[in-house]
Amino acid sequence: MNRVFIKTYGCQMNERDSEAVAALLRDKGYSIVPEEVNADVILLNTCSVREQAEQKAIGKAGHLSARKRRNPNLIVGIMGCMAQNKGDTLVDKLPDLDLVIGTQKFHRVPDHLDNVIASLNGLGPKPATIIDIAEEKGSQNTIKSHVEDNANVAAFVSIMQGCNMKCSYCIVPKTRGSERARPMNEIVDEIKALVAKGTKEVTLLGQIVNQYAVREFPFVDKKSPFVQLLEKVNAIEGLERIRFTSPHPVGFRDDLIECYTRLPKLCEYLHFPMQSGSNKILKAMRRPYSIERFKMIIDKIRALRPDIYISTDIIVGFPGETETDFEATRTAFEALKFDMAYVFKYSVRPGTTAEPEGDPISKETKEKRNQILLDILRHTSLERNQSLIGTAQEVLIEGPAKRGNGIFVGRTRGYRKVIVPASERLVGQLVSVKINEVTASTLTGDLIIAD
Repeated sequence: MNRVFIKTYGCQMNERDSEAVAALLRDKGYSIVPEEVNADVILLNTCSVREQAEQKAIGKAGHLSARKRRNPNLIVGIMGCMAQNKGDTLVDKLPDLDLVIGTQKFHRVPDHLDNVIASLNGLGPKPATIIDIAEEKGSQNTIKSHVEDNANVAAFVSIMQGCNMKCSYCIVPKTRGSERARPMNEIVDEIKALVAKGTKEVTLLGQIVNQYAVREFPFVDKKSPFVQLLEKVNAIEGLERIRFTSPHPVGFRDDLIECYTRLPKLCEYLHFPMQSGSNKILKAMRRPYSIERFKMIIDKIRALRPDIYISTDIIVGFPGETETDFEATRTAFEALKFDMAYVFKYSVRPGTTAEPEGDPISKETKEKRNQILLDILRHTSLERNQSLIGTAQEVLIEGPAKRGNGIFVGRTRGYRKVIVPASERLVGQLVSVKINEVTASTLTGDLIIAD
């Protein structure tokens, strides 16, 4: 009973948490399998930030509970943000669950699983559903293991947990807790270990990543702790690329902006959530910046790095968003020419300060506004990609593409996906690719062979 399947919902942090749980389970003798049909244990790592992701996870858990009633030896657990947020109420709805594990207790999964299996084997009393969602001091330092038998060309590295912001639509402070930073030297050591195994690119993860350790570590030479960390990571021999996500306009100072010119491994790519172009809506969202401040930061970055690629997050249909407010968002969105964006239709999240406002804007209006922004994005992204036709782009080959034998996928420094005929030996290598064809989301090209 040691075959485990982990299904992940939601963000890159959840993917990273799932990697860490998988590595911890391997260390205890468990086998991680790629298909749930072959698993004795199924763990769902869940998201509560968006209603759709939460409903998908609940639906999946209900399906697994029905399977468990037919096969009592199947072990089913829910981890992550939804587990943290709902706790006991999940068991009220799904009494067949074996585990409910919160965001600060991922490192406890192997021990909890051992106890469940022991009881099924008659080696201990059958426990009620194990619910472990309490806060734990130092939990930010436990998510540092990686799946060891995979060649991680690009890896996520968590540098902190939690969030101290109070955005009115967001449940993350409740599900992830307050900001807690990992020690800088431990992060650097983790990345060095990854590089020794073949990792060429790392993405530093934090809910508000540029707020890393602002309360724990001092500024040095007017540089924030996050900039100090970027400098140390940039100095790691063998590492080729650095990314980070997601920053906040609060604390996005000149010392960070200047990193885009003086740290050669920091890719010319930035994911920078705008959320709205209306100052009235930003205030209602409790986003403590103006659209003018947001634009100023982007203008400063583009003045230093005109070739930077910028993506964003937008919420349409927030309570109180009038046509005038949406027009401000549309105008800013079009003017800033984002290369990629996640556009969300607002949904009420229980426990947030916006919950009492309800969901007064119709589904049809939200859908219309959503589509307007997606149409702008499609045009802007395609135009930018078309400008790359005939150019040579540095591409990090990540692995085989889904298109067939001999076709591989990689990323440019600007995070554009590239499809290229290549060979297995080039996985993990930086290659030069001539771009021949493009869509709004993908580049296609051929290797440039040096003479």
